[in-house]
Amino acid sequence: MRFEDDTGSDNIEDRRGSGGGGLPIGGRSIGVGTIVLAIAAWYFGIDPSVVLNLASNAPAPQQQRPAGPVQESASEAQARKLVSVVLHDTEKTWSRIFQAGGAEYPKPRLVLFRGQTPTACGTGEAAMGPFYCPGDTKVYIDLAFYDELSQRFKAPGDFAQAYVIAHEVGHHVQHVLGISDKMRQAQQGRSAAQKNALSVRLELQADCFAGLWAKQAVASGNLTLEPGDVEEALTAATAIGDDTLQKQARGVVVPESFTHGSSEQRVRWFSRGLEQGEIAACDTFKAREL
Repeated sequence: MRFEDDTGSDNIEDRRGSGGGGLPIGGRSIGVGTIVLAIAAWYFGIDPSVVLNLASNAPAPQQQRPAGPVQESASEAQARKLVSVVLHDTEKTWSRIFQAGGAEYPKPRLVLFRGQTPTACGTGEAAMGPFYCPGDTKVYIDLAFYDELSQRFKAPGDFAQAYVIAHEVGHHVQHVLGISDKMRQAQQGRSAAQKNALSVRLELQADCFAGLWAKQAVASGNLTLEPGDVEEALTAATAIGDDTLQKQARGVVVPESFTHGSSEQRVRWFSRGLEQGEIAACDTFKAREL
């Protein structure tokens, strides 16, 4: 994997030197009404009222504890650089997509932390893996996850690492478009199995959005995929499928408890996004079969 423009994003918040993370800075007020009307209505037929008050729900700004100097290994520095470059490219890609619908893409902030850190969604911990918090519109990652991805899940490679970031950014796109809120509303009053099934569709769509990003980045001429890159991402998607993880942990697979999708499903939807590169191709909620 090679980027023609390897400029890093300026939307990185590094808490690794703050002793477990400083207090979160409140979310920014963003005008999402136009975004929802221009894009969500086009692709998903979502009621704009679901997210019109997104900006008003942003948490109040809080003072951040001063961070000390960050001590990092060479491999961690390399991972930090890659994360920053990938985030920057997702910003450019999604901005183009939103602009095509006459709207502006509100860029998420990415937080680097070690161990644990406070978020608007509660305490974030490294054991949770990378995650997106809609409460403060930030992506969180402890770079040690990449060691786990390589060693425990046997999914090394820079494109596998890029897939992880693109997936979490996909959740941000879902949040902005109102898809996640609509899914949570649909979960109300449902059984645990039904709620899980809806969560699976949300996660698979984020996988598809990750593939969509890669397709669009290649088409723009900024990203060049080298032999073996796609296989790296597919290996990562396979390794973190619910069925694979359950079999490793329990020795049995319980489909009703899936929240992220099986390995086969994750590979299929990432591949779909990578092949078609269109938002409409990623509508997992209307798909009869996942």
